[in-house]
Amino acid sequence: MRIVIQRCAQASVTLNNEVKTAIGRGYLILLGIEESDTEEDANWLIHKVINLRVFDDEQDIMNRSIMDIDGEILVVSQFTLFASYKKGNRPSWLRAAKHEISIPLYNYFCNELSHKLGKTVGTGEFGADMKVALVNDGPVTICMDSKARE
Repeated sequence: MRIVIQRCAQASVTLNNEVKTAIGRGYLILLGIEESDTEEDANWLIHKVINLRVFDDEQDIMNRSIMDIDGEILVVSQFTLFASYKKGNRPSWLRAAKHEISIPLYNYFCNELSHKLGKTVGTGEFGADMKVALVNDGPVTICMDSKARE
């Protein structure tokens, strides 16, 4: 499981010219799932997301977590995070999980993250053509992969 966390001042997802979800200060998370991912991978990443300290404290040092600032989170499914680009110029998506695996894991990730955060986590719409807007704060962007835990 792979995520891209972007600290944001605001973010939103629009479908068919209508805003589905919008958040203020917090994280926009792009989530990619591959065939071998499990709930254990999701749990490890959720723990990291909740405890990641990238928000400034009173001394302007990144020392606060999403919980400390009572921030919001928007999670968008992003199968292209598993693009293979070694051969040619057209990426392959073979490593991305099929819907039977990815939809339940995406829902699990969002539900568990919401439970840990203590508030609803915004979502996109799985498999839809979404327009994602972001005001990246910093900018701060962090990539994490559950298979690279060491």
